Amino acid sequence: MGTTTSKNDTEKTEAATDGTAADPKPAAASEEQTAAPAEKAAASEDRAPDTATEETREEELRPEDAPVTGQAAPVRRSIAAGAGAVAGAALGLASLTGTWAGTVLAERQTVLGQIKLQTGKTQDQIAAVYTTPWHTTALVNGIFALLALVVTGVVLLRRPQAAWTKAVAWGGFALAVLGLVIAGGMYLDLFASAPKLGAGGS
Repeated sequence: MGTTTSKNDTEKTEAATDGTAADPKPAAASEEQTAAPAEKAAASEDRAPDTATEETREEELRPEDAPVTGQAAPVRRSIAAGAGAVAGAALGLASLTGTWAGTVLAERQTVLGQIKLQTGKTQDQIAAVYTTPWHTTALVNGIFALLALVVTGVVLLRRPQAAWTKAVAWGGFALAVLGLVIAGGMYLDLFASAPKLGAGGS
């Protein structure tokens, strides 16, 4: 009995050995399955830098600065419009209150009139001392009013614009119109006629 059992075990062992040697496919398949994840991991590692490089290139090529550049022009236009509105309002106010240039020119005309009177080049004292300086002041104020009209008109014609810019521009435009009317009235002696000498005046 012992001999028979040992022979059977020996035969089973030999059969198992022969079967393993005859069919190496499962072992090879297991080796391939084990190697496959390793190869995939290596391939993913190899592709990772390329993917990062491609993403970096895409970020460089993306026009991220385009919105900033596109917004620069509207911002500059808004600043220019605001500055123009303030300048127009200042010019309009100057046309009403008078300017340093107008005062200096009026005084110059007064001095010239006095010189003409002293040298005998004119006999019209009123025109030399009063009318000419008065008209000079009106002329300078009218020039400032026209400049205010041009500046504020340009600002109001531009679109779009901020609400405060439009308000300041309209205010400057109104002041300019009023200053132009007053300057014209002064120059044409509409508000007050020029003084005249009496019959007994020399």
